[in-house]
Amino acid sequence: MMEVHFEEGAEGYQHSHPHEQLSYCLEGKLEFTVDGEKQTIAAGETIYIPSGAMHGCRALSPSKLLDSFTPVREDLVKR
Repeated sequence: MMEVHFEEGAEGYQHSHPHEQLSYCLEGKLEFTVDGEKQTIAAGETIYIPSGAMHGCRALSPSKLLDSFTPVREDLVKR
């Protein structure tokens, strides 16, 4: 899991990975694009991103996400 902070207008670049992802919006409002489809989530809402899906987001207001991945994203683990 990791917490991600966005300033209004900030964008998470389009990318994909083999992990399934759940993103829970702790604060703010974000517009996600997942495989070309747009979805907006706000504080208290979650979005599911399937394995291999091309995705990114744009903060519509200052925002915080809690992202969780399965299996574990070894590239994000600090040891």
